[in-house]
Amino acid sequence: MDGHQVLKEVRADERTKLIRVVVLTSSKEEQDVFKSYSLFANSYIRKPVDFDQFLTVATQLGLYWLLLNEPPPGH
Repeated sequence: MDGHQVLKEVRADERTKLIRVVVLTSSKEEQDVFKSYSLFANSYIRKPVDFDQFLTVATQLGLYWLLLNEPPPGH
């Protein structure tokens, strides 16, 4: 099962359909971005290959979702 299939299953399940899903990938293919958003991913991020850059991106991503993003009401 690939990531798109996992995302499709997550969105199909009533218990998990509203959880935030961030696609973290090395793919730069436009069709992968489009398919992820078509399956209702909340964000698509290309991960850096360099480990230090990856840590920076992961930290920024965590701060965004924890401090800035507004979740759906009741969640």
